[in-house]
Amino acid sequence: MPFQHIRLDIEGPVATLVFNRPSVLNAFHNEAMDECVAALKQVAENDTVRAVLVRGEGRAFSAGFDMKASAERDMSTVDKVRAQMERQFDFIMAFWDCPKPTIALVHGFCMAGAFEVALACDITIAAEATRFGEPEVRFGTGIVAMLLPWAVLPKHAKEMLLTGNDKMDAQRAHQIGIVNHVVPADELVPFGRRMALDIAAAAGPSVFFTKRAMNRTYEIMGMRDALKASLDIDVILNATPSAEKAEFQRIRKEQGLKAALAWRDGRFSDGKGG
Repeated sequence: MPFQHIRLDIEGPVATLVFNRPSVLNAFHNEAMDECVAALKQVAENDTVRAVLVRGEGRAFSAGFDMKASAERDMSTVDKVRAQMERQFDFIMAFWDCPKPTIALVHGFCMAGAFEVALACDITIAAEATRFGEPEVRFGTGIVAMLLPWAVLPKHAKEMLLTGNDKMDAQRAHQIGIVNHVVPADELVPFGRRMALDIAAAAGPSVFFTKRAMNRTYEIMGMRDALKASLDIDVILNATPSAEKAEFQRIRKEQGLKAALAWRDGRFSDGKGG
């Protein structure tokens, strides 16, 4: 099927899913998310594909969920909030649930919902200058898929999520286990493709059932139930007014997103605030 907001390229046993909205740093709106889910379904049904690379076009992997689209969306009831949050959750978890191994190739910015996508992928490789972040608490929203505590030690997860740090560099991300490898920018795609080909060269059933067994291990430990419980809390959070959320949205509407982000960051020490 044709796609407008992503690309799906298949070369031999490796598929590459490309977020293709570079003018907005590949921010995810509903249409882009739906196309990603459809593309992953195509990949799952294609017997020639043995591994999937996931990357972003242009200057970034992705800045996360599209704030402009979010501001224009009707979220006036809890049911509408829940429907949107579940749509975002299902999009993120499609990368985890894909029966073919998924390898995130991140560069530029990997923020918020995109950070969760990178965590949901089986392997993550980062270009040296990549910046990671989960800034949701800074403007009154929450984490859609609370995967970070399953990927790193709890104190690292709490520091990142409770401060809303969005300036973590690739070296720190590697140190605490968020990424597998850090490589020069011009090596990102070649390195990732070599890894994908190594996976493709292995016995197909072994790779398939090994991924299934590892995912099942986490789910037996309660990961899926914990993520759903966190999503329930996120629905309540997003349906609950806050002064910070209202002020962020007011500035975004009146002065634009850049001004709203400057207001948000100026309140914190890493943004030269207090």
